[in-house]
Amino acid sequence: MRKQGTSRTTSLRTRSLRTRSLRTRSLRTHHTWAALAVAGALALSACGGDGKDPAKGPDGPDISGGPSVALPRLDGEKLEVAAVWTGAEQANFVKVLKEFERRTGATVTFVPAQDPIVTFLGSKIAGGAPPDVALLPQVGALASAVKNKWAQPVGPEAKAQLDQNYSPGWKTLGAVDGTQYGVYYKAANKSLIWYNAKAFEAAGVTPPKTWKELLTAADTLSASGTPAVSVAGADGWTLTDWFENVYLSQAGPEKYDQLAKHEIKWTDASVKQALTSLAELFGRKDFLAGGQSGALATEFPKSVTQTFTGGDRPGAAMVFEGDFVAVNIAQTDAKVGTDALVFPFPAVGAKAPVVSGGDVAVALKDSKGAQALLTFLASVDSARIHAREGGFLSPNKALEPAAYPNDIQRGIAEALIAAGDNFRFDMSDQAPSAFGGTPGAGEWKALQDFLANPADVAGTQARLEADAAKAYGN
Repeated sequence: MRKQGTSRTTSLRTRSLRTRSLRTRSLRTHHTWAALAVAGALALSACGGDGKDPAKGPDGPDISGGPSVALPRLDGEKLEVAAVWTGAEQANFVKVLKEFERRTGATVTFVPAQDPIVTFLGSKIAGGAPPDVALLPQVGALASAVKNKWAQPVGPEAKAQLDQNYSPGWKTLGAVDGTQYGVYYKAANKSLIWYNAKAFEAAGVTPPKTWKELLTAADTLSASGTPAVSVAGADGWTLTDWFENVYLSQAGPEKYDQLAKHEIKWTDASVKQALTSLAELFGRKDFLAGGQSGALATEFPKSVTQTFTGGDRPGAAMVFEGDFVAVNIAQTDAKVGTDALVFPFPAVGAKAPVVSGGDVAVALKDSKGAQALLTFLASVDSARIHAREGGFLSPNKALEPAAYPNDIQRGIAEALIAAGDNFRFDMSDQAPSAFGGTPGAGEWKALQDFLANPADVAGTQARLEADAAKAYGN
């Protein structure tokens, strides 16, 4: 996905394209936002079982049957697929590509892309060597690809799979001006806090439901000798996710949408309130694994693994990020559902937040192979392969919950599908790349500076607004 798996990359879209992509989310209301928060909380409330045996449905039937979609023979054809996924996330996706190879006879090569992915693709296209398909982890990147005349419309076979397997909202996010260009292959619930069960038990702490309870739990955990939170401050995208969850819960969905469009300034009082709340956590050196300086040197994968290694003295008791955290937990000896548990991001205001993200597959070549791969990625066949590996969430409503490897991921997936079209998309992924998606610049850099000095709320707001005004052009 970018940002690592949620693999957060950037967009070069113009203001008009940004406005158009944001318009697709106008159907979301305060009522449905609250309903989704409740659904997520209910789905995560019973996170103790491991729920193995993903090949069996709830009543025992085998769900690992034959292919659901026919694919053409592509013997001798060579395809390239670009995405910013790395490590286990990349390895799991390659298993999907291997199945495509087996069923079509094509040869598929995964091409690791760099942030920002639109810049990466632009250089490949300028050099005459574009990949056949790219996975774009920002809502505006697809609009940028269409504007630049890189993207090919989705063919009839892939569109049939979308009509069969996807809700209208996810199809709309993959369309530009009414034409379908993308297949949202992967989604993310980015409002989760994963915790080390043994660390919580040793400190006598239970999962908090409010921000105040989170701070109290952090105090107790740190006093017990285990730093409360592992923060991946070296990756600025994780800090935008921290801010977005606090802001959405505290300021509400209407303000969230306004700030996402830069219709209100980052010097607004609502931003001050959110940063002040975040500083209650970031400002406590003893709360953070390694303190502020250690957090700023910690990349996302390490932020997860250090939380679930070290026996009864892990590097931290909690780590915040999306469902894709499970991929990195799998690189440790911890087991999701027993050693590693999860709770919804606590309510900072009246409602608990639910922030989502996603990766959209788009064909960059007008070829039979590229369209066949889009068809496969829109099918339940590809989703089932990836789901059983863990750390993956599909917006494909035809995917059986039993395909997920444990009860935690089933609950997260069921909440996403039950929510239908009602979700709030990652704010930084909606922003121009110069502000919301470039390492060492814009929002990423301003929030890293804020982590280094959480007392400087006013200065952080001023920097955020200056960078946003320049990027948005207003």
